[in-house]
Amino acid sequence: MKIGENGLDLIRKHEGLRLVAYVCPGGKLTIGYGHTGDDVKHGMKIDENKADALLRKDLERFEKSVNELVDVPMTQGMFDALVCFAFNLGAGSLKSSTLLAKLNANDKQGAADEFLKWNKAQGKVLDGLTARRSGERELFLS
Repeated sequence: MKIGENGLDLIRKHEGLRLVAYVCPGGKLTIGYGHTGDDVKHGMKIDENKADALLRKDLERFEKSVNELVDVPMTQGMFDALVCFAFNLGAGSLKSSTLLAKLNANDKQGAADEFLKWNKAQGKVLDGLTARRSGERELFLS
């Protein structure tokens, strides 16, 4: 499967668009919709089309991971939510999560409820992550 427009919209909404490179809270040089890598340089500027292209390219590896990790049939909404989750937290977090275990055990409601547990950074609940996880859960259940 490939991510759909609803998934892309959710990622864009929560990542935000920055057309000039900046250092994110995690200390990484970032541009566009959360793009990092050796190609990002201080002072770099891009336009919205380039930001979209970078996002779509970045998402390819998360699409691949979700397709490989999930053993049960998925709706487009489920797939999009999982790609958004993996894009934010990494495919390793998805791979080791109770969310994935419940989904692969065909407990879709239980899996959906797991999204809301991933709203902390450095032990603190963050409103932005709570909103993101709620959006992913809603998309997952759609």
